[in-house]
Amino acid sequence: MSSKRLDMLRAMYAAFNTRDIDAVLAQMTDDVDWPNAWEGGRLAGRAAVRDYWTRQWAEIEGTVEPIELTERPDGTVAVRVHQVVRSPDGKLLDDREVMHVYAFRGDLVARMDVDEAGE
Repeated sequence: MSSKRLDMLRAMYAAFNTRDIDAVLAQMTDDVDWPNAWEGGRLAGRAAVRDYWTRQWAEIEGTVEPIELTERPDGTVAVRVHQVVRSPDGKLLDDREVMHVYAFRGDLVARMDVDEAGE
């Protein structure tokens, strides 16, 4: 895997965890296809992802730390993450590992999928 792509994905997670939404969205294509893992379904485009995260962050406090990044033969990158979700008052709602799978167009993320089974 190119160190540039590895560095970019790590930076995206760091920006997400500090709520720097513009830094994360800048690494996505304009028409990014993104999972709505919180409410269900899929989102299309940066504006939809911004709206989703704005709503999500008003209701829950989540952090996602990358553990392992693996480039797959098809060019996607799988990122095993440790996800912790808390209520606004600090109550633990979720603490587990999941797999995020990224597809790229050029240097930007074009799609992300969540593999709950972590495979």
